[in-house]
Amino acid sequence: MHCQCLRTFGQKLEGEHRPDMTPQGTEVILRVTAAGVCHTDLHIREGGFDLGHGRRMNYADRGMSLPVIAGHEVTGNVEAVGPEAGEIDTTTPYAIYPWSGCGSCATCAAGNEQLCATPAFMGVHRDGGYASHIRVPHPRYLFDASGLAPEIAAPLACSGLTTFAALKKISETSGKQPPVLIGAGGLGLMCLQLLQAQNLMMPVVVDIAADKRAAALEAGAIAAVDPTEADAVAKVHAACGGAPLAVIDFVGAEPTAEFAMNVVGKGGTIIVVGLFGGAAPWPLPMLPLKSVTVRGSYTGSLTEFGELMALARQGHIRPIPTRRYPLESADDVLNKLQEGRIIGRAILEADQTSKGPEAAAD
Repeated sequence: MHCQCLRTFGQKLEGEHRPDMTPQGTEVILRVTAAGVCHTDLHIREGGFDLGHGRRMNYADRGMSLPVIAGHEVTGNVEAVGPEAGEIDTTTPYAIYPWSGCGSCATCAAGNEQLCATPAFMGVHRDGGYASHIRVPHPRYLFDASGLAPEIAAPLACSGLTTFAALKKISETSGKQPPVLIGAGGLGLMCLQLLQAQNLMMPVVVDIAADKRAAALEAGAIAAVDPTEADAVAKVHAACGGAPLAVIDFVGAEPTAEFAMNVVGKGGTIIVVGLFGGAAPWPLPMLPLKSVTVRGSYTGSLTEFGELMALARQGHIRPIPTRRYPLESADDVLNKLQEGRIIGRAILEADQTSKGPEAAAD
């Protein structure tokens, strides 16, 4: 097998050839058909993210060891099955749930492996999908992706699941007023598709980039606002018919958190999803004065991924823009993402040769 491996935090990914894998116990080996490129992969390459006030969260301090193969948005076809894995349909294409936990704690038993205190996340704590092949610890993490193109199914494991879980947290307000989405990257555009798929009110989208605002409008946003404009808050309120009761921040930076607090209505909810970094910029008295709930949302559960995949297989989710790249260009694609040059999702394909304009160099 071959892969793109991170050997040193802050350095480039390196191509590497390894011996083919043999599954043990309940493991399943899949040939990777698509691997999405996510902002989390950038944080992993950098070794952590900014916590504000001069502090930083370092992956090394949290138990992440190198080398590791990045990539947690992965689809593939079964090539080998461990002796304890049970019956698996090897003709079915699968999307992989990447957020596995220890499997034995109370949190995992409750179905929230993504919140396990000793996680085993794919592409973080164990090797991920920037590779020709991947090892999955148990068949329960495999979800039928029949009828879905690999490049469409792969992002569902993170951008799809993350937005699906975040939307559930504002379900009480979904039929009363348009929500506000901050950030029109892969997560924001996926959220637009999920809102449409569930017949929920379409949102107002906020983004500093004109091309991303245009993409959001094309995807069905009722308005797209530049937060740097002096009257940005007033524009959002006008588009929402008043101060919004729900704001989802897909960026998670100090300026976006400040904008979220300025724009949300009294009694409203702010869901913070993004990990761009920084510290909360609001005065503490604003929380009780506005009676605002600020809540984090980190990916989603195994059950939620099953619900999402069922929705996708029924044809209710329109694909977000994707662009395919060969696996060997993984580091260059991460650079493009860091520079804001990716609309929607970039997809790595291990066995890609020339596939036309989608794979052409920028």
